[in-house]
Amino acid sequence: MSDKFLKIAISLRIVETENYEEKRDAISQDWPQFFEKLKFNPILIPNNMKYLETYLDSIQINGIILSGGDNIGDYPERDFTEKKLIDYGIHNNIPIFGVCRGMQIINHFFNGTISKDSSKNHVDKSHEIQISNKILSKKLNSKLIMANSFHNNIIKDENLGENLIPFARTVFDNTIEGIIHKRYKILGIMWHPEREQNKNNELILKCIFYDKDLWKD
Repeated sequence: MSDKFLKIAISLRIVETENYEEKRDAISQDWPQFFEKLKFNPILIPNNMKYLETYLDSIQINGIILSGGDNIGDYPERDFTEKKLIDYGIHNNIPIFGVCRGMQIINHFFNGTISKDSSKNHVDKSHEIQISNKILSKKLNSKLIMANSFHNNIIKDENLGENLIPFARTVFDNTIEGIIHKRYKILGIMWHPEREQNKNNELILKCIFYDKDLWKD
């Protein structure tokens, strides 16, 4: 692994406050802390940039993270910005990593859909995840890991977007917790690695942005 910090662009959630009549872009402080551990430099991407591609060209980023928070459709400007980030990553062969909402926007980008879980089994609970990707399971030294969960949006097989392959599923209900694209350097997970900065989550991010083996045909 290089001693040079990678430049990783990360999308931001939108926050509205009662005291100010304005929208604000925001990010959890967990992310910068996690970036430092991983030797990443965060490049924060506002949700209202007109010339986003030009900005990204000038920075020469090494990767893209689509962060969590907000539902798709809550803020069209965020949906638009993240779709532009996905387009940019595809056209420039840059790895893209989606977290929770980020995985959902990836699925949506490839014409997938979202289901709602009425059982509350995915809300504020940790559960066991089965990993089927051989490279990731080897890196993790296990096909089973524990992951957090803070959502009631779920992706089932019938919801899956075009050319997306499931690589992680919840053990108790078989819903999809991780996806990887057949052709592009795109991977998403439904849990929040920044909220549990453990060895497994560190290994997953390092594998995405440092390990070329993950993206071999």
